[in-house]
Amino acid sequence: MNVAELLADLQTRQDEATARAAELRARIEELAADPTETEARLTDLATTRKIIAEVTPAGTESEPPETNTAYQAIVNAFNQHSHQAFRAREPHELLGMPTDEASVNITRSRLGRLTRQGFPTQPERGRYQKRT
Repeated sequence: MNVAELLADLQTRQDEATARAAELRARIEELAADPTETEARLTDLATTRKIIAEVTPAGTESEPPETNTAYQAIVNAFNQHSHQAFRAREPHELLGMPTDEASVNITRSRLGRLTRQGFPTQPERGRYQKRT
């Protein structure tokens, strides 16, 4: 490679690096605007929540979210059958919950979260049992 070719190659690399730097600067500007928009949204949500709390009569409680009910149902099944190891589908059958694959997969995910929190143990892969 002669000097002219080397200089041409270096110029090409410099041009590519300059273009990449410009792209990164544009992305940084875009990302810098995101926190401002998110903070404004958080402020709006906090204000809305405060207003709703003020206009809602005291003593009115809403229903707990469905996920809390589902978690509680799973925990109750483990409490009622504390020495039994379950597969993810079995609490569904015990509690009369839907046994379609999507519902069972959601329960698998919930069981994983509960296991990480230390509630059930996994005596073997795919089986869950109340921690004793």
